[in-house]
Amino acid sequence: MQFNISDIIKILPHSYPFLLVDRVIECDPGKSIKAIKNVTFNEPFFIGHFPGHPIMPGVLIIESLAQASAICVLGKENQNTMKNKVVYFMSIENAKFRRPVTPGDTLILQSSIKNARLSACKFECFAYVGEEKVAEATILAML
Repeated sequence: MQFNISDIIKILPHSYPFLLVDRVIECDPGKSIKAIKNVTFNEPFFIGHFPGHPIMPGVLIIESLAQASAICVLGKENQNTMKNKVVYFMSIENAKFRRPVTPGDTLILQSSIKNARLSACKFECFAYVGEEKVAEATILAML
């Protein structure tokens, strides 16, 4: 299953400048997702992070992964039962950043549900630029 930006806007409660997923290229709702964040120089955070040496803040890479994870849970097949639901962070574990993400990069966001109980899900998340892993984390979220 794929989602374009119009679909994503209907699923997530986020809006510009904090919507950090541009497209979903693969999704098995409730199981796994592969999405894209196109990193462009006109992102508002590049004004101050860092002038003359722009890199995407690590916390926003994690947020991108969390938003992709939320789409995985709230995706189209679940929309009737998930209507008006929001996914909230509970914890972030084992976050690692392998290299900076810069303007012009296409961030590939991969997340899979490792554990789900009642209204909580644990996601194993990875971010890539091309074939190179740039970040990873385990995210616990609550519906």
